[in-house]
Amino acid sequence: MLSLLAIARAEVQPAFPLWTGAAPGALGTNDYDIPTLTPYLPAPEKTTGAAIVVCPGGGYGGLAPHEGNDYALYLNQQGVTAFVLKYRLGSHGYRHPVMLNDAARAVRLVRARAADFKVDPKRVGIMGSSAGGHLASTLLTHFDLGNAAATDPVERQSSRPDLGILCYAVITMEAYGHAGSRENLLGKYPSAELINLLSNEKQVSPGTPPTFLWHTFEDNAVPVRNSLEFAAALQRNGVPFDLHIYQQGHHGIGLVAKPPEFENVHPWAKDLVFWLKVQGFLK
Repeated sequence: MLSLLAIARAEVQPAFPLWTGAAPGALGTNDYDIPTLTPYLPAPEKTTGAAIVVCPGGGYGGLAPHEGNDYALYLNQQGVTAFVLKYRLGSHGYRHPVMLNDAARAVRLVRARAADFKVDPKRVGIMGSSAGGHLASTLLTHFDLGNAAATDPVERQSSRPDLGILCYAVITMEAYGHAGSRENLLGKYPSAELINLLSNEKQVSPGTPPTFLWHTFEDNAVPVRNSLEFAAALQRNGVPFDLHIYQQGHHGIGLVAKPPEFENVHPWAKDLVFWLKVQGFLK
């Protein structure tokens, strides 16, 4: 664990919008109509050059700070540059594919500005919890390689993350998913085709990036089956993964410990550090 001095040297920069001018599909000009990234930079002597876009959960109706700010600060402790994504929400009238477009743009933007943030454009991951995990898993299975002919240089970048981290994630839009997230993302009466498209356990391919998943057996909001089904799909497609199921713990527990010290974090956080080293994201 880093010293408190090193933690203090980490830098949280001001949020910046994903697009210059109105975001595609914007319904207004309120703060919630403007998707942003907030950069969290680790202490310079600790940085590994890896970056992770963090998608907080909240049922596609809100954004949980402890699954954004706290995760970012913990990643900073490990030397990873984090970018907390404020994506648009169903509670403000947005529906798919707006959220996916925000996440894809975030990954493209980190790559396009890699030199500014001193990160490696070939080591950019995505992380999400609960509905934010659904958003992350959607990008893991619905990415594209960029548009080489785009006039916007950001859009020339690939949106494929180099790895994914899914924390008690909503994966499916089927009955064993999360009804509130489904309604906020797809509306009250989505078609069978849309439910199938956004049930991401059905969309895994050999091109899906390596993924770290964790869940708790006791989660009574988003059943553990979500993570089990996604992991099974990864296995069928030959995609490397780590899967951790802990017996105890309620939905939304996050790290358990709080910044800045992060004493006694949940075991998943230490398991993640080990896995990130295997992926070459940590020293």
